[in-house]
Amino acid sequence: MSNSKLYKGSLVTIILKLLSEQEKMYGYEMTQKVKALTQGELNITEGALYPALHKLEAEGVLEVEVLKVDNRLRKYYKLTEKGKEETVSKLAELEAYIRNMQVLFNPKFGLE
Repeated sequence: MSNSKLYKGSLVTIILKLLSEQEKMYGYEMTQKVKALTQGELNITEGALYPALHKLEAEGVLEVEVLKVDNRLRKYYKLTEKGKEETVSKLAELEAYIRNMQVLFNPKFGLE
């Protein structure tokens, strides 16, 4: 997608939102969910996703559970209590940002 730079700053929020809706997910599952939800418009690369996941884990926002699935170890990520609080904060921040963008780009929208 040509405007993927716009999404790059939202990656953490996307991860938190996904995990708030589903108790735990593994990385590839997240990439596929985003691809499905956006009908292929947004593709999150593993090169972008995993550093973000590791950073969130290091910050105590995510915890990891390793499970054996089909004779392979799979890392599942889930929100910690801190992560749940961070999700509420990030989503509120995003909603305010979207509202401001709508007012800037469609002034009539802000008056309704």
